[in-house]
Amino acid sequence: MTALTRLRLKDFRNYETLSLDLDGRHVCLYGPNGAGKTNLLEAVSQLGPGRGLRSATLADLARHDTDSGWTISATVDERRIGVGLETDGTSSKRIVRIDGAPGQASDLAELIRIVWLTPAMDGVFRGGASERRRFFDRQVMAHVPSHGTAAARYERAMRERNALLERGHVDPAWADAIETRMAEAGAEIAINRASVLDALQAAVNARPDGYFPKGDLTLDGEAEKAAIAGDDFKTIFEELAEAYRTGRRRDMAAGRTLSGPHRTDLAVIHRPTGMPAGDASTGQQKALLIGLILASASALAKEGDGPSPILLLDEAAAHLDADRRAALFDELCDLGGQAWLTGTESFLFEAFGDRAQRFEVRDGGVTEA
Repeated sequence: MTALTRLRLKDFRNYETLSLDLDGRHVCLYGPNGAGKTNLLEAVSQLGPGRGLRSATLADLARHDTDSGWTISATVDERRIGVGLETDGTSSKRIVRIDGAPGQASDLAELIRIVWLTPAMDGVFRGGASERRRFFDRQVMAHVPSHGTAAARYERAMRERNALLERGHVDPAWADAIETRMAEAGAEIAINRASVLDALQAAVNARPDGYFPKGDLTLDGEAEKAAIAGDDFKTIFEELAEAYRTGRRRDMAAGRTLSGPHRTDLAVIHRPTGMPAGDASTGQQKALLIGLILASASALAKEGDGPSPILLLDEAAAHLDADRRAALFDELCDLGGQAWLTGTESFLFEAFGDRAQRFEVRDGGVTEA
């Protein structure tokens, strides 16, 4: 079981310093709004690759009255991980250390895999395609850490192509070179998404029927459909490259790239009712979202070739009745990883019993209950 047993913060968000010793059980944080509970979850999320659960810039993570950067250190399965922002007054950079030695952000994925659910994600089914795409890509990154690098390459190449299109005249050789890079990254993105969709749907299907309903998932992108159908990298790459080439005139008129993996949407059907998730009630959507996050964590746990997942659930229990809270906690305990949960009141976590540690968070301080 992957678990944090030590967490240290310096100049991170509202924490000047913090030292938190843990025993490997689930972690429940309670206290008033604004006390710093979500900041602790965000600190844990920074231990993995990516920008964390708020997608904040590195500078935004520093305590407001300091300009000396910030650091987070943790012990995870007896391995020491350190991340932070190092600044010398003129420039700053992210630093990663593993067992005291310099490391790369990509190295973190070998030690820790993190899945999270925040209140900001509650509207994902009613929002636009970009919100659902970001939600799904976060799940993909937890399973395939290199997915983030492929997405970054795709975005860079697409920005270059869009800049070319805005000029109103496209040099074919230049466009071919850019579109080749887009197609290479796009094919990798599509294959990653298709693979994780299959694993996630299998985990959804294997979950017990109960308080958190199952969903049926599909991706509407042409490249993803090809990957799901079994097409290989070369075939998907060639199809994407041809689509970009033949779509230049149309895209030039629009001033942007109108097709590709950056336009893919995730469709979710609420299985008990058969309706699109966006048409379900707010309560049904919340329960469905929790079920998807639990399935994503379960799929990670079953892969067997990496650390078990750490779940960060911000205010997830606040709007659940007592029976649903108990069911959630039971599922978290069955997953085999460590969960971190927040709530305003201690009673929200009573159903955990002695399976979790409880901490009161108040005014930037943390006290074990």
